[in-house]
Amino acid sequence: MSSHTESLERLGLRSPVIQAPMAGGGDTAALVAAVNEAGGLGFVGAAYLTDAQIAERTLDVRSRTALPFGINLFAPTPAPGPVPMMADALARVAPFYAELGLPAPETPSHSGDGFDRQFAALLDSGAAYYSVTFGLPPADSVAAAKARGMRVLGTATTVAEAVALEQAGVDAVIAQGGEAGGHRGSFIGDPAANLVGTMALVPQVADVVGIPVIASGGIMDGRGIAAALALGATAVQMGTVFLTCDEAGIPEAHKAAILTAREDQTRLTRAFSGRPARGIVNRFMEAVEDPAAPDAVLPFPLQNALTRPLRTAAGKAGRAEFLSLWAGQGLRLAQRRPAGELVAELLHGTEAVRRRLGG
Repeated sequence: MSSHTESLERLGLRSPVIQAPMAGGGDTAALVAAVNEAGGLGFVGAAYLTDAQIAERTLDVRSRTALPFGINLFAPTPAPGPVPMMADALARVAPFYAELGLPAPETPSHSGDGFDRQFAALLDSGAAYYSVTFGLPPADSVAAAKARGMRVLGTATTVAEAVALEQAGVDAVIAQGGEAGGHRGSFIGDPAANLVGTMALVPQVADVVGIPVIASGGIMDGRGIAAALALGATAVQMGTVFLTCDEAGIPEAHKAAILTAREDQTRLTRAFSGRPARGIVNRFMEAVEDPAAPDAVLPFPLQNALTRPLRTAAGKAGRAEFLSLWAGQGLRLAQRRPAGELVAELLHGTEAVRRRLGG
């Protein structure tokens, strides 16, 4: 038995393909189920869901597939401190609200961290995997998840973060490279500075930790998967490639933007959520992130709450210039197709590359 096969079995995986959790609606129950049924592992990004919504979403998943799936949460978020530039932040987005016919933006509030309620719903969801982004999973959550037979995963953008996650008791570390679309999972140091590329990060993490490594960031096909495996990864977590699938729940304007953008048209931004995240550059991003007044972007999760009504309206109106167009640097390789067809192609492509390189 190969060491790679042993590592897959250690994590309960049938293949190295993991569909990344995509909080905000991209990972519908239909997408998660389709990935599972085709041989991958589907994930629900539940960070923005209430406990009741988690129960509803996972019930939908279980009605479509009996295979294991995962749930991702953001690590508990401390309440943001005083925000002296609140008036400037509201003024910065007010013209865009007006353009979409929305009432003037109101001061966003932090309603308190809902992690405990979300995690309780996760425990009762029937999920087989629990992953965390933006920090270490609370020790009691790790113990509770493992007591239910769940495997625990954590996201790292540096070797130091990977070591901290291993010490926290996770079963595998997701090594997120700087190419990855969406939010940076950093929690030690500056997330905007922790931009080590996937192919540089994976072997360095694999050499230091004693648990399986899952590569994430810029991987879009069998070539990328095979490369990650060669560098020491057990599996890969892929997001952007699944966003243009038929089952993905993002607005059509977002899918179209991914399918028409170039590899040099993404960058990190705090404009939409207050945390650095990689997306396709658009009008809102350029207007809101004024280098002369960086404090006019609120900290997470206040900026996320401030822009949510705008993003919701823009999605319904097909206005890509106001959407958080999360995408990684491999977006030119995205295609519009069913998720099951994509997973089959990924698995076939991976094996074809490995056979070719094996002589």
